[in-house]
Amino acid sequence: MQDEYDFSKATRGKFYRADAVAHLPVYLDEPIQSRLSQLAHDKGVALSTLVNALLKKDIELIEMAR
Repeated sequence: MQDEYDFSKATRGKFYRADAVAHLPVYLDEPIQSRLSQLAHDKGVALSTLVNALLKKDIELIEMAR
């Protein structure tokens, strides 16, 4: 690394996008990921679609229990 960097010609906010959406990484334990991957494959859906459906159902159950 250099001791100093020249930012005098830099553009502030060049890559900023107000409407950008951050997709958070989620790391599953290996046995869980393997099982869910197999279930998703058997159903013919993407793993993320299956996980989202399961989480939505869990949220509904949590809300009903309140």
